[in-house]
Amino acid sequence: MKISGVDIRPGNILEYEGGIWKVAKTQHTQPGKGGAYMQVEMKNLIDGRKTNVRFRSADTVEKVRLDTKDFQYLYADGDMLVFMDTDTFDQINLEADLIGDAAAFLQDGMTVTLEMYDEKPISVQLPEQVEAEIVEADAVVKGQTASSSYKPAVLDNGVRVMVPPHIESGTRIVVDVYERSYVRKAD
Repeated sequence: MKISGVDIRPGNILEYEGGIWKVAKTQHTQPGKGGAYMQVEMKNLIDGRKTNVRFRSADTVEKVRLDTKDFQYLYADGDMLVFMDTDTFDQINLEADLIGDAAAFLQDGMTVTLEMYDEKPISVQLPEQVEAEIVEADAVVKGQTASSSYKPAVLDNGVRVMVPPHIESGTRIVVDVYERSYVRKAD
């Protein structure tokens, strides 16, 4: 499906210069002179290269539709992650690099979505939000108010996030996986 250069959004998968690219960031720019353009930061899903490209509104690019399939995360084996197809129970090993920083949020039994291109997994999507437990939280500094400041805390998976002052060690919270930010206290 062809789309205009200014309609590109983060998360889109594009076919560009013979490769399959995932859009990481976009910035729409309207200079004083000349036409508007979209500055797009992309990562090649096959070899991992990154690039920045300018697309004008007259440019068209092919948006790729990937097949998606649910898999269950089983365990880590060195730098490989083992997933199981929830329909056929076949197991598949993928490199942790395919997930990137979000790999820290993988939990045993978690259902993830694998995006496939020509039957080959090229991307893994975790749930947007997960529950985690605070194992270490700084003490509240006297005078801090809940509305204005956050304090650092460490989750049970080793990830550091900023949390409101009333959150203490041992509290379960909901965290945004991709922003690595506090969402709310878990129910």
